[in-house]
Amino acid sequence: MKPQPVRGMNDVLPEATVIWQYVEGLVRDVLQSYGYREIRLPLLEQTELFRRSIGEVTDIVEKEMYTFLDRNGESLTLRPEGTAGMARAGITNGLLYNQRQKLWTSGPMFRYEKPQKGRYRQFYQIDVEAMGYDGPDVDAELIIMSARIWERLGLSRLRLEINSLGTTESRQQYREVLVAYFEGVRDQLDEDSLRRLEQNPMRILDSKNPDLRAVIEAAPVMLDYLDEESRVHFAELCEILDAAGIDYTVNSRLVRGLDYYTRTVFEWITDALGSQGAVCSGGRYDGLVEKLGGKATPAIGWAMGVERLVSLFEACGGKAPDQNPDVYVVAVGDAALRASFELVETLRDEMPQLKIELNLGGGSFKSQLKRADKSGAMFAAILGADEVAKKELGLKPLRSDGEQLSIPFDKLAAALASQLQQVG
Repeated sequence: MKPQPVRGMNDVLPEATVIWQYVEGLVRDVLQSYGYREIRLPLLEQTELFRRSIGEVTDIVEKEMYTFLDRNGESLTLRPEGTAGMARAGITNGLLYNQRQKLWTSGPMFRYEKPQKGRYRQFYQIDVEAMGYDGPDVDAELIIMSARIWERLGLSRLRLEINSLGTTESRQQYREVLVAYFEGVRDQLDEDSLRRLEQNPMRILDSKNPDLRAVIEAAPVMLDYLDEESRVHFAELCEILDAAGIDYTVNSRLVRGLDYYTRTVFEWITDALGSQGAVCSGGRYDGLVEKLGGKATPAIGWAMGVERLVSLFEACGGKAPDQNPDVYVVAVGDAALRASFELVETLRDEMPQLKIELNLGGGSFKSQLKRADKSGAMFAAILGADEVAKKELGLKPLRSDGEQLSIPFDKLAAALASQLQQVG
């Protein structure tokens, strides 16, 4: 019986990895162009970090975390999301004391969910966080920056939804109104919503149960209970997005699934991937750093699922640049093989961007030439005993009808540059 990966955790094969690298590289370039710096975080954190940040009454903490005791009896968890770890790293390393940070990280996250297309138990995210910024300008920048990523990747069929959840105080006022409303329709709530009603009634608005749609649509709206400061913050954000030409919809039911969000929340949603519609989601978490033991620090960020981003890129017709070698070296005989190593490494010194694949494992001239053609290379560089003796090689075009050329070893770099320019 062949070994299988753990359910919900899949291999990303080389053909797909090429696309991942291309997409991730474009995202990284955009982030760096806006002044965001990379930080690399542990996969494991203390379980209490996520309980305190994400919230006890969330599906993630209650059902989905990979949690275990280590040999010292300490409860550890594979990170289910990135923001809590970013905030913890900021506190641990003194990055937030009288400072502002624009950071990003990427890597695998882990949630014990039902595996389905576009949703895995090990999944990859890119997380971007701006900590120490309290104005709506940084909210706008993060949204505009994500829009630029879509532009760079050539993505379409994306729409932006935004909302404001207000401050902790205004949310408490709204909570009381919401509880009163849901108590009045208690007999229509499902078991999950009844449980949330006691501890976090706003999470009912995030329910995916279609039977509750009418009840949720009739519920009081958070925007009607915003404090004045949050109202002004949200209005200014909308004005900046309008000025920047960013289309959006205000969705008063958008609450996001984590307890730490305050004020601005947003989601980029697509209809191109079936039920897995959210590609990039985020919002403010002005109270999180203080809740974790740090100095009060306003902050906002977003997370982008790489699997969904790659799927959308492909659905929109995106393709990664050609990764085939430029040159495949055919070396027939021991003398040719020995000479080819020196020749290839010299060529790599002179042309660092050149992609060269050297035939390994021997084989006849005919079999090696077949491998060269299968590799997708533009040219085959052919070496045999005669070529070694003459200190020249044959340069054979593989993607055109051009004639094979004889090139002296010391002229190879210049000849290759000229030939590649002609076919490029």
